[in-house]
Formats: sequence, structure tokens, C-alpha cells
Amino acid sequence: MIKITFIGAGSTVFAKNILGDTMLTESLRDAHIALYDIDAERLEESRMMVENLNQSVNDGRSTVSAHLGVETRREALKDADFVVNAIQVGGYRPSTVIDFEIPKKYGLRQTIADTLGIGGIFRGLRTIPVMVDFAHEMEEVCPDALLLNYTNPMAIVTGAVLRATDIATVGLCHSVQSCVPSLLKSLDMNEYIEGAQWKIAGINHMAWLLELTAGGTDIYPEVRKRAFAKNDKAVADGSTHWDMVRYEVMRHFGYYVTESSEHNAEYSPFWIKSGYPELIDRYGIPLDEYPRRCEKQIEQWAARKNDIVHNASLEHKRSHEYGSYIMDAVVTNVPTRIHGNVLNNGVITNLPDEAVVEVASLVDQNKVQPTYQGALPTQCAAMNMTNINVQLLTIEAALSGSRERLYQAAYLDPHTAAELPLAKIRQMCDELIDAHGDMLPKLA
Repeated sequence: MIKITFIGAGSTVFAKNILGDTMLTESLRDAHIALYDIDAERLEESRMMVENLNQSVNDGRSTVSAHLGVETRREALKDADFVVNAIQVGGYRPSTVIDFEIPKKYGLRQTIADTLGIGGIFRGLRTIPVMVDFAHEMEEVCPDALLLNYTNPMAIVTGAVLRATDIATVGLCHSVQSCVPSLLKSLDMNEYIEGAQWKIAGINHMAWLLELTAGGTDIYPEVRKRAFAKNDKAVADGSTHWDMVRYEVMRHFGYYVTESSEHNAEYSPFWIKSGYPELIDRYGIPLDEYPRRCEKQIEQWAARKNDIVHNASLEHKRSHEYGSYIMDAVVTNVPTRIHGNVLNNGVITNLPDEAVVEVASLVDQNKVQPTYQGALPTQCAAMNMTNINVQLLTIEAALSGSRERLYQAAYLDPHTAAELPLAKIRQMCDELIDAHGDMLPKLA
């Protein structure tokens, strides 16, 4: 029997997507699903949801077990074939609130703060030790399992596990799957969506749409023309739309990036600038967006919990998440293609080998095998490097316990460095370290 362990199973809606997908995949329908969390209430809600889903869409074929707390981790992981990670160390409160509120005191505003920036750095610091501990336990009780990491900061967490352990690991995001369809739809080019062919490579949340064709015709020039005209019209009208930042990135660097404008606004020094506050309104940059989303999700969960947790007729349609497709390919040896976050090791020739890159990858019984991409356009690789510098230093800080490496990661963060002098960055980091307390590894 295939065993799928889901870490952070209290993420009930996401667990429904991933595990519901496995129940609609023939090779995985008879799996043992082991749910693990440290929150008893959320774990029980997810167990009830999964049991309902198992009966309603899977004829009860899966076996479901629930495992609560650190003392049950080894049991949850033992003999697993696949481990899905969706944890959030520290949760929204207190940790995410701290990541936003303390930088705000220093005049440093953020939008999402889960991937890069000062918020991404500290989320990485508190997540890496937990994930490395999980992976070391996997080395003992399920050494051949494949770890599917969905937790941000994607490149930082995935890179740390790959560096510190021998567990086969791939980082998974859904920004690549949605990139081209959402771009074409936003530019009223729907007729090209079904037949579009594209090439994307780079790093998580900043992978580049390098090629875009339909029916053998290069449609990138038309995409650029429409995108720039749409932005120019919005600026002239004093209006905004949801993707203005990415269109401007494409205008100035030549290529569209995979992740949303609210994310990319905080990955570079160009957008959130105290000296140019008009940029926020001009380009529709949603400051403090993630806290708003969290509050909304909390409200929505309270309203819809019963419909998911206590619904014996719960339905599910297979999602576009990569998880079930990867598991199916490994189990059946029928290959599939994904975009995974993997150790570079020469895949993108003008990025460091130790960086985690997001590239097209083959999956079969040999697990995830990245495909060679060659060199990115120089300006794209340069933009990626501004983020990779922070990622690598954050990994070093967490694994070595080096306070200096943490400071250096923050010094080199593009947005942070654009707003604050070195002494203030150091002072802010010290205040964040004190506020997070035991959530962080010991830093000396």
C-alpha cells in the first residue's frame, strides 16, 4: 500500500486539494493517508474532511490516520512513500504579524512577506530548523520517500533541506501553471490559451516567460504591445489593474515573470519607496496585503467550515496542483512533466549551482529530474541573483546559527537595502530576533 504523509494537515482546504486529487488518481486511491499536525482542533477537522471525501469520491478505498504532536511524528512518517509539507511555523499570529509590524516601525512596508524581504528571511529562519528535523527523521524511518514541499519561502526552505539532508525533495508552486493562461486572458487573447506553447525558467516567484508561441507563431510581441498599452492607459486615466507591476517589469527587462504583481513589488528596489509614495497608487501596490488575506481567510473558514468538515457528500474535482501527478508518475513509471524547484547544479548555467531554481522537470520512477535550460538572458539572471543572494545567506544563517549571516541576508535584500541604512537594518533584525524568541534558531 502506498503511504502518503501530510505534514501541516490542519491546512484543511489545501489538504482537500492535494488528497482529493490522490483519491481521483487510480494508482493512489488505495493509499494510507497519514495526517500530521500540532493543532488538535485543526487536525480533527481535516481528519473528518478527509474521511468524508474518502467515502464520497473514493468508495472508502483510502485508509486514514491522524497523528498529533511531536511525539507522533515518527509514526506518521514511518514507511511513507511521499511526504507533503504544508506547515506554517508560528502561524499568522504571532509570527506573521511580527514580520509586518516591526519592519513598519522602521518605515519598511511589505505586501506578502513570505518569499523574500525581511518577512521572507524571518519566515525562512523559523521554518528551516523544523523542516530539517522532519527530513532527518525521514532519513531514519522513510529514507526513500519523496518530500513535496509547498511551504514558503520556497527556495529557502527547499534549499536548506537539500543542503542539510539526503532526502529527495522538490519544491512545488502553482504560479507556473497559471502564468500563461492568466496573462493571455488579461490581455483579451483567450483564443491563444488552448494552443499556447511556452518556456519558463528562473527561480520561484521570479521565473521568466522566455518564449511564447501559438500555432508556430511568436505571440510575445503582441503580448508586450497590449500589456504596455494597458498600463499606459491606466496611468493616463489615473486607474489601476491587478498586474501593473509585472507589465512594467516586462517593459524594462524584456520578459514577464510568473508570480503576481503584489509579490514582485517587494522583490526589487523599484516599487515600494518612501521617497516616491506616488508609485503605490500609480501601480496599485497593495501594502499589508497578506495580513488582510489572513484575516479574511479566518472569517471565511468560520463561515464555511461546516460545509467542508461535516459534509458527507463532499465533492472534489482534480486540481492543477502538481502533487498527485508526481506521485502517480513515480508509482506507475508513466512520465509526466512539471515545473519543480530543484538544486540548480548546472541546469541554468549563469546561476550558482547551489541555488534552487524553478525549471521544467521530468518525473517517473526515478523521481524528479530537472531538464537543462542553459543561460538566462543576462538581465533576468541578474534580477534572480539579487534574490538568490538573500536566499543563500538565509540558509547559511539558519544552518550555522550565524547572526552575521542573517544581517548580511537583510543587507542584501533589494527592498530593504533601498529603504534603510546598514545600522538600521541591523537594529531592525535584532528587534525581530527578540520578538520571535524561541521560534528562531539560536543565533550567535
